[in-house]
Parts: sequence; structure tokens; C-alpha cells
Amino acid sequence: MDTSVDVPVYDVDWQTPQKVIDQLHAKGRRVICYVSVGTWEAYRGDAGAYPKGVLGSPLEDWPDERWVDIRRLDVLGPILQARFDECRDKGFDAVEPDNVDAYANDSGFPLTAQDQLSFNRWVARAVRERGMGVGLKNDVEQAAALVNDFDFAVNEECLQYNECDTLLPFVRAGKAVLHAEYQMTPDAFCRATRNLGFSSILKRWDLDAWRVACTD
Repeated sequence: MDTSVDVPVYDVDWQTPQKVIDQLHAKGRRVICYVSVGTWEAYRGDAGAYPKGVLGSPLEDWPDERWVDIRRLDVLGPILQARFDECRDKGFDAVEPDNVDAYANDSGFPLTAQDQLSFNRWVARAVRERGMGVGLKNDVEQAAALVNDFDFAVNEECLQYNECDTLLPFVRAGKAVLHAEYQMTPDAFCRATRNLGFSSILKRWDLDAWRVACTD
């Protein structure tokens, strides 16, 4: 990780070492805690806390991840609350809960849009109760319904898939949209997303330190 970039906000994994978060805060950065709430990740230390009954289909591009049954908050709730506690205890300013659109994917469960809204709102409340901001990750189809529950939005490739207009409720509410593209050049998306009021960057799929920012 390159901690020398002069930007207001960093978005890093929830298991990032404390010293890195402290370094960023010492430089005046806000730090967002990335947590996948809608999937099971085989490489996480708490992977064994997920019973087989809540594990669904593998993600199409991430074979070491599986969707989880978001209706089972009796099981998922304590696991996710422990992760949010770690984000809070490390001093993170906000949380980016990822994979909150299982209902729109082949999850292996008969999930409805209402199941997803209920889960996403539970996540938002749990994060806010711990004194952190919370961002809506993707789930563009439900952005308008969730704008009051979340403090900002994080999006990947909305221009690539012609979905950026769905995030305008956040902009209209005075809330940030943090946006990344992976397959387009900055010339192809920066002007368009700047006009929408987004903060956009180009990243590689493996999310190393390399980046190209859209500048004014």
C-alpha cells in the first residue's frame, strides 16, 4: 500500500494492520474499512464460523468466495458485528460493506429484493451504531430506496455498464459517490462522471497501489 498519496480518503481491507491506519490518520486521511458482508471468503480467519447451511454458490469471478444466505441474521449477525467491532476498534471512520446485491445474482438462495433491503438496512444500522459512516457498495438497483440509510456510495464500473444515473439520488442528497473503473481509459469516463458529481479513479482488478485519478 502506498500511504503517501495526498487524498482525503483511503479505502482499505478490514484486516489492514493498525499501524497503517494510524499512519493514514496522522496524515489527516479518512479511512474506510472494506468488509465483505454478503460472501464467505475461504482465506479469512473467521471462515470457520460460517456453517455450511448458509453458504451458497461461488462467485463467478472469485472462486474462493461463496454467497451467503442473508436471511440468516441469527448466524451472520454475530460474525459481522465482530468484524464491525474490529473496524471501530482500529479507528476506521467508515465501513464499505461489499457484496450487498446477492438477490440480483445467482446466489444459490431464493432471495427477494425485500430480503436484500432488509439485510442492507440491518448492516447500515449496525455500522452506524458503532459510530462509523457506512457506504452502499454497488446494488445500484436499490440505490434510490437506500439513500437515506447510507452516508455515501461506492461503485465499480457504473459507466462500463451504463448504470451511473442510478446513483444520482446520493449526489442530490449531498452524499459522495466514490467510483472506480477498470476497463476504460480515463479519457473515456472522467468527464462524464465528473459532470455527475462523482469522485472517480482508474484501478487494476487486483487492487494494488496503482491508480489514475480523474483531476479537475
